[in-house]
Amino acid sequence: MDNLLADAMTLTLFGMGFVFLFLTLMVVLTSMMSALVQKIQPNLASAGAAPIQSANVLDEDTKSIIEKAIKIHTGA
Repeated sequence: MDNLLADAMTLTLFGMGFVFLFLTLMVVLTSMMSALVQKIQPNLASAGAAPIQSANVLDEDTKSIIEKAIKIHTGA
């Protein structure tokens, strides 16, 4: 019984260690790719952020459609 418990603990530790190393490697590689893209095209990140902020304005048709959908969904 002790051998089975020792094998289970060994397998658990190896599995958790492998997942930890994989996730750490993934974070490091993602950070390096992000830095590389920012170095190659520095204006790419700032150009994508501006239109999203100005897109928060809804026209009246869209607003009324959303309000009707909410009323239908809530049963009011």
